[in-house]
Amino acid sequence: MPFIPSAYGFMRVGVAAPELRVGDVDFNCAAICRTIEEAAGQGCFFLVFPELCVTSYSCGDLFLQPLLLEAARHGIRRIAETTGRLHAVAVIGAPLRQDGRLFNAAFFLADGRVRGIVPKIHLPNTMEFYEERWFTSGREIRGRTADWFGEAVPFGVDLLFEAEGREGCRIGIEICEDLWVPAPPSAALAQAGATVLVNPSASPELLAKEQYRRDLVRSQSARCLAAYLLATAGPGESSTDLVFSGHSLIAENGTVLAETERFRFDSQLAVADLDLEKLLGERLRRNTFGAAASPHPYRVVPFPWQEQEAVDLRRPISPTPFVPSGEGERTRRCREIFALQTTGLAKRLFHTGLDRAVIGVSGGIDSTLALLVTAKAFDRLGFGRQRILAVTMPGFGTTGRTRNNAEQLAMELGVELRTIPIEKAVREHFRDIGHPEERHDITFENAQARERTQILMDLANQVNGLVIGTGDLSELALGWCTFNGDHMSMYAVNAGVPKTLVRYVVSWAAETEFSGRAAEVLNDIRDTPVSPELLPVDAQGENPQHTEREIGPYLLHDFFLYHAVRLQFPPRKILLLAEQAFGKEFRDEELRHWLVLFYRRFFSQQFKRSCLPDGPKIGSVALSPRGDWRMPSDACVELWLTELKQTADPASS
Repeated sequence: MPFIPSAYGFMRVGVAAPELRVGDVDFNCAAICRTIEEAAGQGCFFLVFPELCVTSYSCGDLFLQPLLLEAARHGIRRIAETTGRLHAVAVIGAPLRQDGRLFNAAFFLADGRVRGIVPKIHLPNTMEFYEERWFTSGREIRGRTADWFGEAVPFGVDLLFEAEGREGCRIGIEICEDLWVPAPPSAALAQAGATVLVNPSASPELLAKEQYRRDLVRSQSARCLAAYLLATAGPGESSTDLVFSGHSLIAENGTVLAETERFRFDSQLAVADLDLEKLLGERLRRNTFGAAASPHPYRVVPFPWQEQEAVDLRRPISPTPFVPSGEGERTRRCREIFALQTTGLAKRLFHTGLDRAVIGVSGGIDSTLALLVTAKAFDRLGFGRQRILAVTMPGFGTTGRTRNNAEQLAMELGVELRTIPIEKAVREHFRDIGHPEERHDITFENAQARERTQILMDLANQVNGLVIGTGDLSELALGWCTFNGDHMSMYAVNAGVPKTLVRYVVSWAAETEFSGRAAEVLNDIRDTPVSPELLPVDAQGENPQHTEREIGPYLLHDFFLYHAVRLQFPPRKILLLAEQAFGKEFRDEELRHWLVLFYRRFFSQQFKRSCLPDGPKIGSVALSPRGDWRMPSDACVELWLTELKQTADPASS
């Protein structure tokens, strides 16, 4: 379904490595104009081209030829006319002769005109580079103009370009070597408000330079909380002593969104949708960014922006933002999570002087991870695992599969196992409060959860141990826990791990930390449907209660949680991203239904998060009231639900 990217905070941009010939300005300009047209056909109206691409970077002493410089001037004028015809914006590299000096410059073209010219500051003059032979540094040029066919055009290193009517679209320019120095100009540009940093570059290719270049662009975009667009000269440059690859990149806050193929002689183009709203949000969250003022004043040059509808979103949208897609990275993530959990618990045990732990094990995925963490923490401290008391507390809904898995795992891990059935105590409690046992309502369910917590707490007092919590981050977000039941513990090791990631950590543990029968049990637990098992089993002994049928797939809720809490996105944007990520798996109506439920539960269940037990922060999303998330328990959800309603019925907005 078509949408207006700017309405959701997006801006479609491109980096290009056009087909070039050394010194052939007409050929080069024609290739650049064709690339602008190709990009416009993809809905991309902002493009960055390489350093000195109008003439080519490797002209050498030909840069001193007036004929070449005059041809470049007219070539820029021709490219500017193309931007006017297509309502495009482009940053083009070309030489500029001004006041008897020659500058390696970037021309900002929009609406058929040169809107500003930025000279290169750092001119490399070592090894294969000889730029000081021809060019003058623009380091001191501020507040100046250049004569451009009789028009005074802003000229200097103090320029920022701002799109009219586009919040957060402020563009800063540095050129090639400017990025490679200890203090790149882009840092000051970002501090002055630039969210999009562009770099027309030449950067010849060398062995292993590709990854270094990628890491440099990624890290600078992360350091500046910005997008970074690097356009690099292609193999059409001179190969007298060097080879150029055309490796161009688009990065955003530490993530590479798109890049061109290297060593192609035809024009290369990479396009991506930047999330300017996300960048602005990150800067608001990072108070140290706002406190770092720019060391220089900047002139802001406005330029017109015309946007069209888009039919797709040109950026990777992971359906599992907490879970890396690559197996290697996922393995590293799981190892790190396990280390954080075990270290946090070991510190708490060491501090309290306790060498006993009590944990309720159900045969479910969460209590399993908590038990594994506890076992490894005891190993690290040199405590015997037999000092861990694992307690199974079968109730009305406990199935043979989960009970058997809990018992088998405890036996394989070498922990003490105690079985304490709760049916009798809960029935007595029902009689005490006058609740019919056949009424399977929330009281029926919560009474079992609270009975189990009471047993664990009293056992901990009895053995002088610590009750280990089992609830995960996703359950806390939805409030899918019983207040003063499984909601409470003495240390909550899973409180920072979302449900989608819990499964992967258990799978990783089965493969790397445990073996034999223990690994088999862990794999079966991983494959068991999520359920609190609080309703009576059916005639076949099967569990009729499946959590995800009631509250929706955790796959979706973790997606919603990440974008609502970590990125602070509004509901309509989360819905758009969900449609992009899950369009083949869920209907739009389903996504909207579960997103409404997510918001209702997230707001209404804050009171449970306001009194959480201690637990280690694991990732960038945490809901501890002492750490990352401070929200009043009586906040209203209507504003968020109204926006979702308006996306379903635009006439109501």
